[in-house]
Amino acid sequence: MIRVFATTVVLLLAGCVTSPPVQEMSDARQAIAAAEEANAEKVAADTLADARRFLAEAERQIQEQAYGPARMNAVRAKNRAALALRTTQERNASDN
Repeated sequence: MIRVFATTVVLLLAGCVTSPPVQEMSDARQAIAAAEEANAEKVAADTLADARRFLAEAERQIQEQAYGPARMNAVRAKNRAALALRTTQERNASDN
């Protein structure tokens, strides 16, 4: 009984990470675009570069069908882009 349960759990978890991270990739691209539009390149260049690097790594991992790591890197890309945007907005607000 325990083996059946353990096997079921493993299969369910595997099913979660075997599909391409389409939504996460889209979210990351949108976050990077928003940061770029806010001119984060001038204020948070390193953070924005990190976001782009994570996205590029996620794209490479998708090509290799490594969807779990790709999903994690897409989320990292989105978070770094959001940080770059927030930093830029805060700097612009303090300058005004």
